[in-house]
Amino acid sequence: RHCTDIICCVIFIVVILGYIALGVVAWVHGDPRKVIYPTDSYGQFCGQKDTLNENKTVLFYFNILKCASPIVLINLQCPTTQLCVSKCPDRFATYIDVQASYRYRPDQWNYFRQFCKPGFNNPRKSVAQVLRDEDCPSMIIPSRPFLKRCFPDFSTKNGVLTVANQTTFKDGRGKTRNVTDLREAANGINNVLDARSVGMKIFEDYAISWYWILIGLFIAMMLSLLFLVLLRFTAGVLFWIFIFGVIGIIGYGIWHCYWEYDHLKGIPGSDLTVYDIGFQTDFKVYLQLRQTWLAFMIILCGVEVIIILMLIFLRNRIRIAIALLKEGSRAIGYIMSTLFYPIVTFLLIAICISYWAVTAVFLATSGEPVYKVMASQTLCKYANLTCDPETFNATNVTKLCPGAQCTFAFYGGESLYHKYIFIFQLANAFVFLWLVNFAIALGQCTLAGAFASYYWAYRKPADIPLWPLFSSFGRAIRYHTGSLAFGALILAIVQLIRVILEYLDHKLKGTQNSFTRFLLCCLKCCFWCLEKFLKFINRNAYIMIAIYGKNFCTSAKEAFFLLMRNVVRVAVLDKVTDFLLFLGKILVAGGVGVLAFFFFTQRIPVFAQEVPMLNYYWVPLLTVIIGSYLVAHGFFSVYAMCVDTLFLCFCEDLERNDGSTAKPYFMSASLHRILGKKKLSPKKA
Repeated sequence: RHCTDIICCVIFIVVILGYIALGVVAWVHGDPRKVIYPTDSYGQFCGQKDTLNENKTVLFYFNILKCASPIVLINLQCPTTQLCVSKCPDRFATYIDVQASYRYRPDQWNYFRQFCKPGFNNPRKSVAQVLRDEDCPSMIIPSRPFLKRCFPDFSTKNGVLTVANQTTFKDGRGKTRNVTDLREAANGINNVLDARSVGMKIFEDYAISWYWILIGLFIAMMLSLLFLVLLRFTAGVLFWIFIFGVIGIIGYGIWHCYWEYDHLKGIPGSDLTVYDIGFQTDFKVYLQLRQTWLAFMIILCGVEVIIILMLIFLRNRIRIAIALLKEGSRAIGYIMSTLFYPIVTFLLIAICISYWAVTAVFLATSGEPVYKVMASQTLCKYANLTCDPETFNATNVTKLCPGAQCTFAFYGGESLYHKYIFIFQLANAFVFLWLVNFAIALGQCTLAGAFASYYWAYRKPADIPLWPLFSSFGRAIRYHTGSLAFGALILAIVQLIRVILEYLDHKLKGTQNSFTRFLLCCLKCCFWCLEKFLKFINRNAYIMIAIYGKNFCTSAKEAFFLLMRNVVRVAVLDKVTDFLLFLGKILVAGGVGVLAFFFFTQRIPVFAQEVPMLNYYWVPLLTVIIGSYLVAHGFFSVYAMCVDTLFLCFCEDLERNDGSTAKPYFMSASLHRILGKKKLSPKKA
């Protein structure tokens, strides 16, 4: 063994160090409070401790009608003054009415004033000037806080949209408006609120049923282990039962088509052709034609003949595939620790996802507050230009554009760091993909090394090295980090291109250019195929790296040509393995799902008293089913890697050895018998 792809290893380490540095810089400049707390028009956080807004935790919009939808309110800046308040308004009121009655109803003025700009207390100022300078909102409407923002308190009464049981309101500018003017916002808010209510109930269900869910997942784990053990004895039986079942079903289909064809003989109109009746939306019309059943019968006969011919000519390769499946079960039985290695891969990927997500949030919240001129006049030439709130009143902007204000727009900056935040986000995504693919590659190479040590042990299990999984992991890290990083890099580049193409497709969805859509569709399809092909090549390259310790390119080339020389065996083994493992996943997830259904619906008398009271019994049920499928997938992915490794070792064994004393086969006795060899070479003492 020697270190492979050293240059890529060095680059990989440098990139990881740079990734750590990027995270540190993002953490220094970023501020997650910009996501947690809403920001008012002055760039101040609502509800932040040790500030003037400590007790003002909710953001209030002066004129919510200017905001298109709740999504705009949350993600973008609504073109109206935004103010931190302690609570949302709970009544209808307009500034005109409050100003007119402030002398004899000072309580109304004091209530309305809390939604004006801090320090404003001049009810004598003309209404036109107040609204122009946006010292106070023209109106307030009953609202409730949602995501720390005040949204109208919409409700439905007898199918009619209302706010505080009213269907109209005064807009404070002399007009009476209908609540339906806020329909777009109402629909979005109510949908999200309903989703939040459902979310709370789902959380409650998880809180009282989590231990039963864990029990279900434990049962799934035991069933997965049992299935892998039984594959040593039942792989062939399961496969042949399925094959003969398919043959029988197709045979019945042929008989039924012939019966329908013969039954329609002599019935008026049944001898018409499909061409005669043309296109019909009612499919039953075609079933009244003899020609239809004749076509079905011919198709099914063709499929039946193809399957039977494949079984006749590929029977030996199918037997080899089944023998390799049994051998894989035997190998896992000797190296049981491999079944739990997916936990290591899961933890590594979880770390990568967490680091990427945190870094992305800090990058997104990097920057200083940027203020822009917000003018009520549409023709103001200073509108949307950056400004300084401290010196804004001393400029001539307010003179040229009466009512213009310098308000907070977003977080950003003009420094080199802020200009390249988008590039840093791309780099964050790219390195994340690279690290995730490296974690997967490390797992595949580690498992391949462990199972290869089983195959190349001449006397099994006596010659299997001690702690084969840990030894393989150590070899992969010590000698082949560069090779694994190289393979992961190629895959990460293709995946990043796919992400960019998806982004472009999303942005160009509204375009009417059919050629652009066609080109994007073709590119997405091509890169999807390329990614699948690279995953296949990488997987087998890692197996060759684990066996021989060569660099990535050499291993990929040797693995590819070895597989091409055994392409029929590859196809047969792949399909047989996919079928049996898919059957195993369905059996595990389905079996545990049925058990969970009977349990959570109180249909098991013994445990009827133990079932928790749930809002939705399908919440833990779906969790158990999906979790069981993932648990089975984790165990069976080890099994699939085992079979692929044993297959490559088997092909290498056939090409390098001839069964003589000098070059004995390392395959098992069952594989040796299938190949038609008389006997195994004498084992070494």
